[in-house]
Amino acid sequence: MARGRRYQEAVAKVDREKLYEAADAFALLQELPPAKFDETVEVSIRLNIDPRRADQQVRGAVVLPNGTGKKVRVLVFAKGEKAKEAEEAGAYMVGAEDIAEKIQGGWLDFDVAVATPDMMSVAGRLGRILGPKGLMPNPKAGTVTMDVGQAVQDIQRGKVEYRVDKTSIMHVPIGRMSFTAKQLMENYNALMDAVVRARPTALKGQYIRSIAISSTMSPGIKINPLKPMAEIEE
Repeated sequence: MARGRRYQEAVAKVDREKLYEAADAFALLQELPPAKFDETVEVSIRLNIDPRRADQQVRGAVVLPNGTGKKVRVLVFAKGEKAKEAEEAGAYMVGAEDIAEKIQGGWLDFDVAVATPDMMSVAGRLGRILGPKGLMPNPKAGTVTMDVGQAVQDIQRGKVEYRVDKTSIMHVPIGRMSFTAKQLMENYNALMDAVVRARPTALKGQYIRSIAISSTMSPGIKINPLKPMAEIEE
């Protein structure tokens, strides 16, 4: 596929065979030719696990210290006092069976769904719709909880979910190109710390096989997986 001049200029600056130290990778990323919009910065991590094994699942969530730079629309399945709590926390939409009917009718105008445990009987019926889109509330991601107010606030502050796909890779947004290198590295370190802590106890040998960072329109920049954390100068 043909690439534009800006992308070709970016490729020329990146050594595709080199494993950069994390801090150097972020410095290089911000030196690449900019796009005409505020690109998302994403981390791609390949793990040395078998996602088909129940004891080697890697999934969780982490609050990025500098947020994601994106306004997140949080939908909450809740009733009564918990619905009021979610509304006061700034939820985009709160409801129960009424929201389920809208979703069954094709409405998906939200980014994250949260549910109280008692409402999973309602949300669970939407599994075939929400599951493939990664929108299904899940306890491991902290989106099935009685503390819906805190969940909404955490998500709006920059809580992101990480999980491996069937190829043992996870793709996680950590900010925008308008962030400073320090902000991006702080977010990256928070994510990598969570991923390292989530290492399956049954796993033997090297855990992280490869790491790369990229913006929406840039080539990937490979990071040394043996030294995954970024050193931040104060």
